[in-house]
Amino acid sequence: MFLEKNNKLVKKGWIEVVCGSMFSGKTEELIRRMKRAKIAKQKVEIFKPKIDTRYSVDEVVSHDENAILSTPVDSPRNILLLANDIEVVGIDEAQFFDDGLIEVCNELANRGIRVIVAGLDMDFRGKPFGPIPKLLATAEYVTKVHAICVKCGDLAQYSHRLSSNDKLVLLGETDVYEPLCRDCFQKAMKTQV
Repeated sequence: MFLEKNNKLVKKGWIEVVCGSMFSGKTEELIRRMKRAKIAKQKVEIFKPKIDTRYSVDEVVSHDENAILSTPVDSPRNILLLANDIEVVGIDEAQFFDDGLIEVCNELANRGIRVIVAGLDMDFRGKPFGPIPKLLATAEYVTKVHAICVKCGDLAQYSHRLSSNDKLVLLGETDVYEPLCRDCFQKAMKTQV
């Protein structure tokens, strides 16, 4: 994280994005990276949208029930206010934030902070979701993770909604969403029309 420049140590920041469908292990990977940073004795803080209370109000929790303490925030701008003296910032469920998250992540990285963002890259319709696509374009490191298609067993990159609710943000788990591969997703979308 430090770069020597003119015999002086300079903090170097960057952005990492972990994206994919629901049930692909995004949060699990975010938690893993944050725990490794803690082991390295780095000062870390993890944030999540205040609206995400599925498993816990103040923890980021993976589907495998791994958890890490987090700070829920209403707006990405709040992250800037709360990230003082932090070396690694984690942000979970980033798709629920507005495009202000892009500026916030870049500002943190410019301050010399490692920023790890996890979120859905596509919504239930298979369209780019929230600020994630723009973060993918500006990030130094991108990891796309995949779930397993519940219909055929191939790699899944789509989060298919099982209900007819067309609201963009609908919190849910396996009762509301299923991971599907491209082929199975296309078939499912045709039957819903």
